[in-house]
Parts: sequence; C-alpha cells; structure tokens
Amino acid sequence: MPNWRLADITYGQVKSSPPFEVAVLPMGATEPHNLHLPYGTDTFQVDLIGDRACAYATERGARVVLLPAIPYGTETNQMEFPLAMNLNPSTLCRVITDLVESLEHHGIRKLLLLNGHGGNDFKWILRELHRTSRVRLFLCNWYKVAFDGYESIFEKKDDHAGEMETSMGLAHFADRVTLGAADAGAVRPSRFEAVNRGWVEITRPWHLLTTNSGSGDPHAATAEKGEAVTQRVVERIGAFLTELAKSPLDGDFPF
Repeated sequence: MPNWRLADITYGQVKSSPPFEVAVLPMGATEPHNLHLPYGTDTFQVDLIGDRACAYATERGARVVLLPAIPYGTETNQMEFPLAMNLNPSTLCRVITDLVESLEHHGIRKLLLLNGHGGNDFKWILRELHRTSRVRLFLCNWYKVAFDGYESIFEKKDDHAGEMETSMGLAHFADRVTLGAADAGAVRPSRFEAVNRGWVEITRPWHLLTTNSGSGDPHAATAEKGEAVTQRVVERIGAFLTELAKSPLDGDFPF
C-alpha cells in the first residue's frame, strides 16, 4: 500500500515510486490547553488531519507527501504560562523558507501549509515567498475548514481548548485527556468595546484573558463530535489535495 508519510518511508521506496506532486507541511504548537488537554494538542490534531487528508488523496491517485509536523509555533501571548514554547513569526518564516527551498531543489513545486495553531500567522509568508520561490504555496487553517457545519455539531462557539478541541482529543487521543480537570474556559472582555466587537485587533495576553489558558467550555465535548468534524475536514482538504496534484503548473496557475 502506498505510504504518504515521509518519516515512515525509505529511500528505496522514494527511488522506486513516481515523484510526489504535492507536499503537506503540518504546523503545530506546544502550549497549555486549559487543565485537561496535553501541550501537544495542536500538533497531534494537525498531524492527524494531514495524515487522513493525504490518505484520501492517495486513494484517488494523487502523489502527495506528508512532511513531519513542526511542533512549535508562535506563543508570544502565552508566555506567562509555564512551558509555552515560542518561535517568533520571523523565526517560523525562516524555517518555512528553508523547507520550501528544499522542496524546490527536490522538484516539488506545490506545498500546502496545514496550520493547526491559531497563534500562527502565515499569510504574509505566502506573499513574501511568492516573489522569490518557484514553489506555489497554499495555506489552510484546518479548524476553519468546517466552520459552516459547527453549529450542527457543537453547542457553543469557542476559541481554545473548548468543546471542539476537546472533542478532537476524545476522538483521537483520549488517553491523554482528563476532562474532569477542566475549568469552564471563561474569558474576560477588553475594556475597549472596539476590541470586543472586532473592529480593532490586539495580541491577547492569555494570562489576563483566561484563568487556565482555556477559552470556551469543554464539558459538552464527545468523541462522536470529534469524529464528525474530522470527517468533514478530511474530505474537504483531501479533495483539494487531489485537485491540486492533478493541476498543471502552467502560466495561469492557479487560475
């Protein structure tokens, strides 16, 4: 059976197989998730989504390769919580740039940055690399892919370590979830109404915003909800990867 996980395949398999057409780079984080989810939650989730989406595309004839996940992200607003491990945006840009150069050298010219951490901001990196690289980059924040179906799955909206992420944990790494330890994930409003309404944006200091880093009540989470959102996300991303692999890199790409 074909294998799309670069970490698991051998050079012999690479040599004897057709070249890959698309690479997927999962971007995670190492940070607290309330009192009940592991620090690796973002990385576990994005790696699983990437794995299943690549499997979906491979089954439909696409040659896609899943790169090892980057387990660190931008944590400048969570640094007051112990062991939140930060890489500044400029550092992440350098890492991504080096990996893009590696892919270009090896003849892979389509890359999906699959992001699993809300603190990562990569759109500007796509704009910067568009001028200098022959690799065509795409960005997907996986947790936004099924937004249009969240109301039919989840009871409440949340932001971090709430019902959605906890449901993902219960579905895919339940042995690392201690739901009974979680607080209610309450958040403080800003003193500025423009910030509360979204007219003005800030970088939020999470030790002031939350009690234990959670934003959103996780207690309605279930494994079934996690599986439901996973299926929707995987089908959509997998279908995109299939289409991307088959699309020629002509002068009008991606139009």
